[in-house]
Amino acid sequence: MKTKYLAYVAALALSTTTLIGCADLDPVDYSELNSELFPKTESDYATLVNECYRSIRSSWFDGLFATDDRGCVALNDATTEILTNRTHIYKKLHDLNWDSTDDYLVGFYYTEKDPSGGGYRDGFANDISRCTSDLAYIMKATALSEPVKKKMAAEVRCVRAFIAYTLYDMFGPLVIAPQELLENPRNDRPLPRLSREEMVKFIEEDLRYAAENLPSPTDAEYGRFSTGLAKMLLIRLYLHETKVDKSYYNKVETLARELMQPANGYQLQATYTKMFELGGQGKANKEIIFAIPVNTEMVSWNDWHMFVLPSDFGSNGMQGGYHSLTSTWHFYDSFEANDTRRTYLLAEYKSKKTDALVTRGTYPNLDIGPIPMKYGYDADLFKNSGRSSIDPILYRYADVYLSLAEALYRKPGASAAEKLEALTYINAIRRRAGIADLAYSDIDTDEKFVELLLKERAHEFWCENGQYRADLIRLDKFVEYARDINGSPYADRTKEVYPLPKIVITDGKGVVVQNEGYD
Repeated sequence: MKTKYLAYVAALALSTTTLIGCADLDPVDYSELNSELFPKTESDYATLVNECYRSIRSSWFDGLFATDDRGCVALNDATTEILTNRTHIYKKLHDLNWDSTDDYLVGFYYTEKDPSGGGYRDGFANDISRCTSDLAYIMKATALSEPVKKKMAAEVRCVRAFIAYTLYDMFGPLVIAPQELLENPRNDRPLPRLSREEMVKFIEEDLRYAAENLPSPTDAEYGRFSTGLAKMLLIRLYLHETKVDKSYYNKVETLARELMQPANGYQLQATYTKMFELGGQGKANKEIIFAIPVNTEMVSWNDWHMFVLPSDFGSNGMQGGYHSLTSTWHFYDSFEANDTRRTYLLAEYKSKKTDALVTRGTYPNLDIGPIPMKYGYDADLFKNSGRSSIDPILYRYADVYLSLAEALYRKPGASAAEKLEALTYINAIRRRAGIADLAYSDIDTDEKFVELLLKERAHEFWCENGQYRADLIRLDKFVEYARDINGSPYADRTKEVYPLPKIVITDGKGVVVQNEGYD
């Protein structure tokens, strides 16, 4: 039965293509899809929900948070001092030298390539519409009790908001197809992008519903959504909007304090590195807000090691990879010497070819920067086809601390006492990293605070969720750092968003407007 269900889900997913500009839609008989066969039982509807989770998995083929050179984590961190490469798209990203024809980049939004014809993902904007259609099925279901219906709807809305926020952060406001148009594709017409206000409202409403109807962090199954994730995503959305309206910091403060309530069960773990090593994830880790459980035999895996390790890597029983990504020595040197968060930025390794130690500056693997391994050693990697058993963590409780610190310091009318409180949260994170507390004199101006906060966020969350780029943008440092640190001759404010694919503009027939600075 499971095979039959998945076949119907696949048909449903293909039929609910979002209206990207004026993309072609085949007419769909929704009464036929909602037939005696599927969806009918609670298990059927659970399958729809699970299919929505698929978008945010870690998969090299089409996972939004793929732990390799095709995921948005690597892509976004490569626009900063955290990641780079000698050639390929990641050199262009590091230099901020991209355009609307770079498939690696614009393909996150939408691509003309047909996955069934040998391509991979078709763009994650389409998945927003799939969630919208699946949500309609769930809300009309007579086979579900009201509590089950609300929980399923909350999961789907959280997925939809998760995708929408991620793409909004990358590309700006999106084209969002309403349910009535998805149900009547014969009425296909070009749709404009939402305004900034409409985009924020769309995401916010989904996340507020999710926060009210998802299980608590203590009750949620590991790897599934909780009220904690919904509120964390709201924090990220509100931080994003502080660039244009600093009053959003008040909302960030409220949500952060809610997440700090003991009933949520969150706490900082004693050891930073252990969270990224074998056995360091799971329900027992009270710092995790959301992680992606890996399954080395199925299409949710962690193949980060493969994409960052040099081919001759031989330390700690490991084998080499493709070395598609590297960090920078500027980033490495920005850490204090005893900062434990630098542990898996490897400045040397043993070569399995020569059995010699390869050290900093050695061409071609350690001249540009250290190896950004991030995750701990996993000697069974090649027994699992290059896939690690370490779960990728996307959001942690440490983010609540640093988000609250920023809100307390930078909200309108912040008091001296609130700024001192902000420092306590930063120092708690630093203490866990094994480095000394900062004094108030280190943050007694907004410029000092911003510089320090960005450094802490980069050091704490490098190569986890790709949000450091967004941190730089909202705090007006993205262009400055790209010029002064990365040496980019292409840096200007138009690079604070990526371009939409050309096909979206073409099919939009003048209704969909490209981001400024792109053709």
